[in-house]
Amino acid sequence: MSEGDWRGCTCCRRVALPPDPRALDLTKGEALRCTEQGGRRSKARGGWGDCYPQRRLARTGGTQIRAAVAIAIATSHLEEALVPLSKERESLLQEYKALKERFDQEYDQLAERKRGFQQEIDVLGTLNTRIKGYLDSNKVEKLNELQERHTLSLSQLQKCEARKQDISVELDKSKQLLRSQDQLKRNIDDNLNYRKTKAEVDRLTHDIELLEDNVLSIGSMSTIEADLKRHAQEKERLLSEYNRCQGTISVYQSNISKHKLELKQTQYKDIEKRYFNQLLQLKTTEMANKDLDRYYAALDKALMRFHTMKMEEINKIIKELWQQTYRGQDIDCISINSDSEGAGTRSYSYRVVMQNGGAELEMRGRCSAGQKVLASLIIRLALAETFCLNCGILALDEPTTNLDGPNAESLAAALLRIMESRKGQENFQLIIITHDERFAQLIGQRQLAEKYYRISKDEHVCTSVCARPL
Repeated sequence: MSEGDWRGCTCCRRVALPPDPRALDLTKGEALRCTEQGGRRSKARGGWGDCYPQRRLARTGGTQIRAAVAIAIATSHLEEALVPLSKERESLLQEYKALKERFDQEYDQLAERKRGFQQEIDVLGTLNTRIKGYLDSNKVEKLNELQERHTLSLSQLQKCEARKQDISVELDKSKQLLRSQDQLKRNIDDNLNYRKTKAEVDRLTHDIELLEDNVLSIGSMSTIEADLKRHAQEKERLLSEYNRCQGTISVYQSNISKHKLELKQTQYKDIEKRYFNQLLQLKTTEMANKDLDRYYAALDKALMRFHTMKMEEINKIIKELWQQTYRGQDIDCISINSDSEGAGTRSYSYRVVMQNGGAELEMRGRCSAGQKVLASLIIRLALAETFCLNCGILALDEPTTNLDGPNAESLAAALLRIMESRKGQENFQLIIITHDERFAQLIGQRQLAEKYYRISKDEHVCTSVCARPL
């Protein structure tokens, strides 16, 4: 039987090529028994059976022996080949276990990362919800505003830091200057102490010289006894003075004890606290007085500035009205000069001066009666225009007294210009009392006034007032 023939046998194929490695442990006897059992089963069935190799084994027994030997040889070869395969199997099993452990670890790590990612997804979802709520609540504008305020605060902080550095530099300079001043003070103190010590040494030297002179001047025993008697009398006097001082001290101590008892009375209860409160009130009052003095000085300066400003405004109006009204050539303009009677006070001395050709002279005693009247009217008009804007009532009683014709006409023209410029103000009213009918006609224009009032006396010497159209 050839090798190809026994490979076709089903029972031999199970022995030669087992699916399980443990089947390779079959011995030669087991292979022979398998062959004999196959032959007996074939005879029992009364024929050769369906397997062709079994029928051939039944005819020839030697062929079976050779097949068994071949099986044994193949088995030994398989066993020898199984050894490295077993080792390889063990190594593969170890690799499988290692890979399985590694895969399990990686699986656990991936599962842990998955859980972490899921938590992060949940957190991101929560944050997304909060961000949507934040955007819906219109807090972006507030955030921008806060960022702008933060930027402004940072800039202010930088400025403060720069200012702090400047102050630190100035403080270091001040400290250095203070140290130099302290060193100078110590030098001065040492110099003063040296001078005091030197003066004390000089005084003691002088006393020693005097004592030496006294010792030299001591003469006979009678002089010494007289000095001793004199010193004894001085001692008695000092002792009596000491006793008197002791008595005085005793009296003072008794007075102190009595005063301490008085301090324990009800009227002296919490005397220190009340003294402190009164002292605090006194210091507060003194500070308030100092503040009031500063406020008074500031108010005084403000009033002086206001006075100067108003005087400039009044003089400007006076100059304009004078140049518009006065027809003479001897006076260019007039003004009011204010001279302070004391430094830092609000008392002024006013005087009216006139100017001509750059020269300034006081009008008192140098002007005519008409010029005085005209200057008085112009000054009143300037004062009214400066200070009476809220109560613009101006009354002129006989304004043309001592005025000649041209100056009266100029005054009427100036009053007309004032009325023309003030006619839009509801609180402006001009009352003129005059006997000069021409002056009244000059200022009584219909576009400024509809009528005037004439005051006269009848035959019964009764005063009557009647309105007449212009």
